[in-house]
Amino acid sequence: MRIWIDLANSPHVPFFRALIPEFTARGNQVEITARDFAQTVELAAKAGMTPHVIGRHGGGSITGKAGNLVGRAAALRKWARDRGFDLAVSHNSYAQIAAAAALGIKTVTLMDYEHQPANHLAFRLASRVIVPHAFPAAELRKYGASLRKVKRYEGTKEDVYLADFSPDRSFADVLRKLGVASEDVLVVVRPPAREALYHRFENELFDELLARLSSRDDAKIILLPRSDAQRAEYETRWPNMIIPREALDGANLIAATDLVVSAGGTMNREAAALGVPAVSIYAGQWAAIDQELVREGRLQRISSREEIESLRIVKKSGLNPRRASHVYNEIVGLVLGG
Repeated sequence: MRIWIDLANSPHVPFFRALIPEFTARGNQVEITARDFAQTVELAAKAGMTPHVIGRHGGGSITGKAGNLVGRAAALRKWARDRGFDLAVSHNSYAQIAAAAALGIKTVTLMDYEHQPANHLAFRLASRVIVPHAFPAAELRKYGASLRKVKRYEGTKEDVYLADFSPDRSFADVLRKLGVASEDVLVVVRPPAREALYHRFENELFDELLARLSSRDDAKIILLPRSDAQRAEYETRWPNMIIPREALDGANLIAATDLVVSAGGTMNREAAALGVPAVSIYAGQWAAIDQELVREGRLQRISSREEIESLRIVKKSGLNPRRASHVYNEIVGLVLGG
C-alpha cells in the first residue's frame, strides 16, 4: 500500500516519525509532504525525513486561512494526482484531507482537540476519524463524524513517541551552549498559538506569567516562540530569557526541564507523558483529554493571578513517565486497519 503522510504542524513530526518505521516494516511505501510552518520542515529534516514542502501558513485572519487552505489543497492535489496513493494520513491536515477526497483517496485523520472549528471539514471528508477515548461523542456528532467512521484509543498521541523514551545524556551539552547548567532550575515556556483558528482571544495571564518569570534570578527560562513574529516580540520584551535560534529536540528538552508552562496543548501532554511538572495557562476551551490529565494529577491549570503568584519553581525530583506503550500498537492498527 502507498501511504501519503502530511505534516501540517510541528507536533506532527515526532508522532509520525515514530509510526513510519512500523508502516514500512509491514510492507507499505510512504511519502511525506510538509507545510513550511512553525519549524515543521526543520524538525522533519532533523528527524531524518525528506518531505516535499508544499504551502505555508495563511496568517492570522480567517480569510487568509481560508485562502491558504484552498490554495494548499489545490497544490497538494496536483502533487498527489499521479502518485498512486492508497491512503492519506494526517493529524487533521485540512488541506490534505480536502485534496485526497477530491482525488478519491481513502483518508484517515487523527485529532485530539474537540473545539477546533475546522473539524467540521476534516471529520466530514475523512474516511476514518481516530480520536482519544476522552474525546466527547457529542462533539464528534456536531462536527459531522458518523459513528461508523470513528475509532478510539486510550491515552494520548504523545504516548506514541514517548512511551519508551530515554533521555540523551549528551543533550546537557546543548543546554550548556544556551547558558543552562545542570544545577540550574530550568523552566520552558510555550506562548499561545495566537494565529490559530481556535485561538481568537487574548491571554493576559500569560503576559503576567512572563513578567513574574522574568523577574526571578533563581531560574533559567527558555521561551519557545511559535513564529518569527512572536520571536521578534519576545526578544524585545524579555531580553533576559533564552530564545533558541534553532529547533531543539522536544523530548530531551522536556526531560531536562523542571517545569513546563504552556499556553497550548502538545508540550503539556508531552510533559505529562514523561512525568515532568506541567502547568497549562491556556485561556480557551479546554480539551477533554487535558481535563483528564488534571484529574490524574499530571497537569496543573492556572486561571488566576493568585495561582501565578503561588506557582512553585523548584528542581524536580526526577522523571515519572507514564510508559503507556500500548497506545503505539493501538494507533498503528487503527490507521492501517479496516
